[in-house]
Amino acid sequence: MYEIRCPKCGEVFQVEKAAYAEIVEQVRNEQFSADVEARVRDAREKMEAEQKVLLTQQEQKLQRQIDQKNREIDQLKAQAESAAEKKELAVAQAVQEKNSEIGQLKLEMEKDRNAAEKQVRDLLDGHKRELADKDAEIERLQNYKLKQSTKMIGESLEIYCKNEFDAVRMMAFRNAYFEKDNDDKEGSKADFVYREEAEDGTPLLSITFEMKNEADATATKHRNTDFLKKLDEDRKKNGTEYAVLVTMLEQDSELYNKGIVAAYQYPKMYIVRPQFFIQLISLLRDAALNSLQTRRELIAARQQNLDVQNFESALLDFKGRFDKNVRLAGENFEEAIKRIDESIKQMEKVKEALTKTQNNLRLANDKAQDLTIKKLTKDSPSVRDKFIEAGADVK
Repeated sequence: MYEIRCPKCGEVFQVEKAAYAEIVEQVRNEQFSADVEARVRDAREKMEAEQKVLLTQQEQKLQRQIDQKNREIDQLKAQAESAAEKKELAVAQAVQEKNSEIGQLKLEMEKDRNAAEKQVRDLLDGHKRELADKDAEIERLQNYKLKQSTKMIGESLEIYCKNEFDAVRMMAFRNAYFEKDNDDKEGSKADFVYREEAEDGTPLLSITFEMKNEADATATKHRNTDFLKKLDEDRKKNGTEYAVLVTMLEQDSELYNKGIVAAYQYPKMYIVRPQFFIQLISLLRDAALNSLQTRRELIAARQQNLDVQNFESALLDFKGRFDKNVRLAGENFEEAIKRIDESIKQMEKVKEALTKTQNNLRLANDKAQDLTIKKLTKDSPSVRDKFIEAGADVK
């Protein structure tokens, strides 16, 4: 286990070796090198500016002293006007003193310049040594990452996030569920699922997490947007309100390095660096706590609406079955009426046939009553003779 001390609060955290390596990698990246170079550049500029100010002050001081000496020389000249030799001696002595003082000042100024330049060189050498140490450490970490498999790299980020959460679970998320997503019945699963309920059982917050990392030497670099569609599908499968991609991809992206980024392509989805992992959960949880009463009222309203929907469904079901029975009864009634009409038509046809039969029978009877042997044998004389021989009346 490794210990990391927070530079702000002084709190000491213990992390696994793999997580520590990931953190060291974050610290020792190109941005750090750029910061160090910027600090060296700022220090150099500051030293040069201070040196210029010092030189200017020394020159001004020297000029004031020269002016003072010139005034003294003028005074001596004025006092020695009556004695040329005394004047020349005084002037020579003043000039000599002036030149001596000027030489001394120049010597001191040269010493100050050399000391300043030495201080700047020492600072640059120190930064160069520090940069060399950082480069060596970065190279060591890069070699370490190259030896890791893709699976190990991904798992190291998962372990880091799990350890980060477990470190604050009892203080901030005592009643929360944060475990691996083991539901792959639809052929896909995320890395972690977070769920939390209020004390009364009201759903408070739910998040599906996906962790993504890759080796620096990976030939084909992935983008964060490559994994958003799958993450949204996993969120829907898990039935969570939010989806979060914790990523080390696109390490040079200023957008993702600034903090929490909303993935506008999908609802309630965010992209964060590992260092903002706990911070994002806290923000979403605070928002959920602020809207807890609204959630309770919404659930109650949904339950009431569900009761109304159940009543409406039962009413519509009864109405549907009643309408069906009425429709079937109407269809049967129409069919019965149709058949009665058909029967009436058939009976009328039978009646008509019977009427015609009766008429034919009457006509046949009339014809039978009018039938005589005379009429029958009118055109058959031989037959008539037979009837006469038999004694029949043929008149």
